[in-house]
Amino acid sequence: RKLNTRVSLVKGATEKAGGVYLYANQKGCDGGRLYFDGCCMIWVNGKLVSQGSQFGQLDEVEVCVATVNLSDVRAFRASFISRSYQASAAPTIPRVEVDFALGDLRALALSASPEIEVRIHDPMEEIAYGPSFWLWDYLRRSAQRGYFLPLSGGADSSSTATMVAIMCQRVVAELKTGTDRSKAQVLQDVRKITRDPSYTPTDARELCGRIFVTCYMGSQYSGEETRSRAAGLAEAIGSLHTSIRIDGMCDAVKECFKKAEVHSGPTTNEKLIRDPVMGGCSTENLALQNIQARSRMVMSYFMAQLMPWAASGDRTTAAGSLLVLGSANVDEALRGYYTKYDCSAADINPIGGINKRDLKQFLEWAARERGIAVLQRVADAKPSAELTGAEGEQEDEVDMGMSYQELGDLGYCRKVLHCGPLSMFLKLRSTHWWGDGRSLSKSIRTNNDGLKTQDDKIAQKVKDFWFYNAINRHKMTTLTPSYHAENYSPDDNRFDLRPFLMNPMFAAQFRAIDRAVKEAAEAKQAWE
Repeated sequence: RKLNTRVSLVKGATEKAGGVYLYANQKGCDGGRLYFDGCCMIWVNGKLVSQGSQFGQLDEVEVCVATVNLSDVRAFRASFISRSYQASAAPTIPRVEVDFALGDLRALALSASPEIEVRIHDPMEEIAYGPSFWLWDYLRRSAQRGYFLPLSGGADSSSTATMVAIMCQRVVAELKTGTDRSKAQVLQDVRKITRDPSYTPTDARELCGRIFVTCYMGSQYSGEETRSRAAGLAEAIGSLHTSIRIDGMCDAVKECFKKAEVHSGPTTNEKLIRDPVMGGCSTENLALQNIQARSRMVMSYFMAQLMPWAASGDRTTAAGSLLVLGSANVDEALRGYYTKYDCSAADINPIGGINKRDLKQFLEWAARERGIAVLQRVADAKPSAELTGAEGEQEDEVDMGMSYQELGDLGYCRKVLHCGPLSMFLKLRSTHWWGDGRSLSKSIRTNNDGLKTQDDKIAQKVKDFWFYNAINRHKMTTLTPSYHAENYSPDDNRFDLRPFLMNPMFAAQFRAIDRAVKEAAEAKQAWE
């Protein structure tokens, strides 16, 4: 999706006006959210005659060449009648013969480069290659020891792990097939990262084991299926895989809370309730779920600091830690369905600009194209946070009151189509969106009480989205820096000047939606 627009613009410009268009682009990560994907091109009169690689190689320089005939441009432009009229009115420019040439005197020995087909990656290849190259560039520039990932066995963390695996595959491929300059640079970077001046990776799994640590952070609510998927994926890609249980950390926090003492204020030590339990009120449940999530974040950074030392033993005492990878996707950010400062709080996040719908397709692509069969099991599973029960007992879409498919549409309307509440409702009620009668998930705010028509359900879904987006808006200010993948990415908190304390009721907008629903029902009744 990145290259299509560029190709359309360059092709259109040279088709309409004629000429030779030399398109150049940067390659690599410049220390920010963007990855420049290269793909230089040469176009002549709307025809592509040379194209460089997009996400193709780790070499920092790529040269694209072609032979063009300027007479073709002159003839092409002469075919436009408007240009002929303009040329007839222009003053004559004399042609002066000189005894030297700027080009090759053996021009007849050259032939113009033929037209070639445009090579465009499909979206899943872009998801595979863009973030993986971004991860490599970030790692080698930061000079850290590798990456650490809390691997839950779910779609998000599995996608992140797969991107790191593809990164290792591309690095090893570059060492075998790259240019001499690129091979030397990549090998130097690998040895700098591993702190081993004699190390040369033999295959991608071996390299992955040296620079990538994964950890299944289970609890009493974790299921055997997610544990199995995490272990299977780690084995397939070659990461150094570990597991721990966070129950002890959570119990320690609860024990610490029990020892809290009141020194002043309207209550006393005797009246203070100190024993929150799962299954109690919503406040207790939420606090106990959040402490699980935040314990994982604390343990992630602790392990990221220690694992190079713990795993290397006597081989190295060099400084440096692992970079912690986050795995929060676009939909969760917009809905606010994550704990502030949980595992979404990390150093960088390769999937933060990709929604769940695209991530699922990516997992299916990687299972098929990269031979990692366990990813198909991951893609088929229903997403679960496993904070109150194992997978199957707790489901994300039930907790949110929205499916990821619905969140993808809502987020697209909000960001790409620039919709507010009313315009979003009007868009989604059309027949090529949700007005086709499709089934929508049940609202957790109303339990669908009183929602009879499809317009009623769409209106409530839009209201729910904006309500939760507003009350969780403060979380957006803490989003981990992520790879910019799509135009539906969540707002960059550095440049978004809207407030993060918002009134979630949107009274005027929601009243306008109610009026639109009522008018649509009256119009339908009158028509019938």
